[in-house]
Formats: sequence, structure tokens, C-alpha cells
Amino acid sequence: MEVHELVGRYRVVGHNQNAEHIKYTGVLDLSLDVNNRVVAKWLIHNSQEQWGSGFFKDNLLVINFNYRGDDANVYKGVVVYKCLTKDVLDGFWSEKHGDPQHLGSEQCFRIDVETSSLN
Repeated sequence: MEVHELVGRYRVVGHNQNAEHIKYTGVLDLSLDVNNRVVAKWLIHNSQEQWGSGFFKDNLLVINFNYRGDDANVYKGVVVYKCLTKDVLDGFWSEKHGDPQHLGSEQCFRIDVETSSLN
């Protein structure tokens, strides 16, 4: 698999980094910068934007991300996705100030642009 094959929009289903593993959903957009580094933008629950950048090698995608919380603080973390196919990513993540006894998890499924524009 090549990095350019990952460019696109994905539906996200995940669980937070805590004992309750609270579920969340959202959308992930992946693009490339001029150096073929991955640029990521998440929109979680149609309200929380998160941004990141990273790299791809051996079907692993690693992205450092950040976002501004409801308390106006900036939170940072890293997500690692195993690229099962160009359409399915299976990942885990951790934030710097998250519960160190737990990891978050996230699965991403490519959204077919032609199909989604018909809905």
C-alpha cells in the first residue's frame, strides 16, 4: 500500500482513553502535504475539531494530534493505525494527560464520496 491511497474521508467509531471506554463517532479527513506527510483532521460528534500530522510506513500510519478542549486547554496525543486495507484503519491512541492505565481505540471506514453525495 502507498501513502497516497489513504487520502480521503473516513467514518470514525472509537472509545475514549478511560475506564468507561465512552464511545464516540466522527469523521476523519486524510490528505498529504508537499512532502507526502499525512495531514489529518477529525470532527468528533459534529463539534470537536482535532488536527494532526504524521507519516506512513509498512502499512502503519502514525499521527501526532491536538485539539482545544471545552476548558480552552490544548490537548496532545498520538494515534497509531494499522492500515488493514486502503479503506479500513484499525487504531489505538493515547493523550499526554489521559488515563495511563487505558488506551483509546478507533476504527475508520472509508466513505465512498459518490455514494455519500447522494444521501
